[in-house]
Amino acid sequence: MTAELSILLIAAISIAFIHTLTGPDHYLPFIVISRAKKWSLAKTAWFTALCGMGHVGSSVILGFIGIALGIAVGRLEFIEGVRGNIISWIFTAFGLMYLIWGIRHSIRNKPHQHIHYHSTGDKHIHEHTHHDEHLHVHEDQDKQNLTPWILFTIFIFGPCEPLIPLVMYPAAKNNYVDLLLVTIVFSAVTILTMLTLVLITSYGIKLIPMKAMEKYNHALAGGTIFLCGTGMLFLGL
Repeated sequence: MTAELSILLIAAISIAFIHTLTGPDHYLPFIVISRAKKWSLAKTAWFTALCGMGHVGSSVILGFIGIALGIAVGRLEFIEGVRGNIISWIFTAFGLMYLIWGIRHSIRNKPHQHIHYHSTGDKHIHEHTHHDEHLHVHEDQDKQNLTPWILFTIFIFGPCEPLIPLVMYPAAKNNYVDLLLVTIVFSAVTILTMLTLVLITSYGIKLIPMKAMEKYNHALAGGTIFLCGTGMLFLGL
């Protein structure tokens, strides 16, 4: 391994880790959606990894197209910046709509009481929600639930800006082995960091008794995604 490749790989590992850690949009949406939908850790991990691969993969494809066409780094970074701005607005709008739906869901699902009288003259009070059974059926039918797949689509089109300069250096020297290694390492560290943050936090949340807050899970998920979106737009996260 050459000194140049060692420096590139260390840079790829460091940048991928810091980029993911400092970008809450890389992990918070998966944590809150997993909580809202009562996913297992295995399903949460699978979906997080899928979105991570889509997120990194789109920038890898763009970078390779740029290399093939001889497009300069500055122009590719400009394209990634435009993509990032558009996706930030879409991410924010998605979070806002999910928040509104979640609030409406929690209001409609408010428990209420019925009094039942028996032939003996006794009575008992029964508390329930009209929408519980209907909602559980739909939450079990993941293929009919668009929320995770909207998030997946957003991640596919979302840019991974730090990758472009890293792959352009070995490409400029026509060193395609180093180019492939840097791409694989950056992608692997990004996805592994996402998985680690999501799974540790999701497991910790499962240990906290939050029964009273369950009906607000969707609203909290939407609000969290909305805040991530506004952070991307106005704080550059």
